[in-house]
Amino acid sequence: EGGSVESDGKGTILSTAECLLSDNRNNLSKEEIEAKLKEYLGVERILWLHHGYLSGDDTDSHVDTLARFCDEKTIAYVQCNDEDDEHYTELKKMEDELLSFKQENGESYHLIPIPMADAIVFQGERLPATYANFLLINGAVLMPVYNSPEKDEKAKRQLQKAFSNR
Repeated sequence: EGGSVESDGKGTILSTAECLLSDNRNNLSKEEIEAKLKEYLGVERILWLHHGYLSGDDTDSHVDTLARFCDEKTIAYVQCNDEDDEHYTELKKMEDELLSFKQENGESYHLIPIPMADAIVFQGERLPATYANFLLINGAVLMPVYNSPEKDEKAKRQLQKAFSNR
C-alpha cells in the first residue's frame, strides 16, 4: 500500500513497524520485508518507526499520516504538545525516534513539526486526522484542513518551510 512507505527518492524508505510487520498485512519477518522492499523498490535503507499511534486509524499506522519525507534531508512529522491528548506519549516517542535517525551521510535529518489536529469525532469515534496526510502535485502541496483556523494556518506555515517552491 502506498501509504505504508515513504521514500526520500535517494534510496531510503521510512515506514512503521505497526503497519508492515502486522500479522494481518504480511506474514514475513522484518528481514524478509526489508529484502523485498530493497528488491522491488531499489532502496538501500529502511528507517523503522516503532511508535506513532492515531485513534481511529484502520491502516495499522500508515506512515503517510505520521511522518513524511519532504526531500532527502527533511522530514515533516506530527507533533503533539498536549499532554492530555491520548496521542501525546506515542507521538513523543515517535519524535524521539525521528531525532535519532541519521541520513546516509551520518547527519541528522532536518525535522519540521506539524501540529496534531484538534480532535475530529464522527459517530462517537475520533478520526485519525493529521496534517501529515498531504499530497504533492506539480507546483503545489494539497493539505487537509480541519476548520481550526489557528492550527490549519500553523500547519500551512510549517509545510511552506519544506516546500517553499510550491
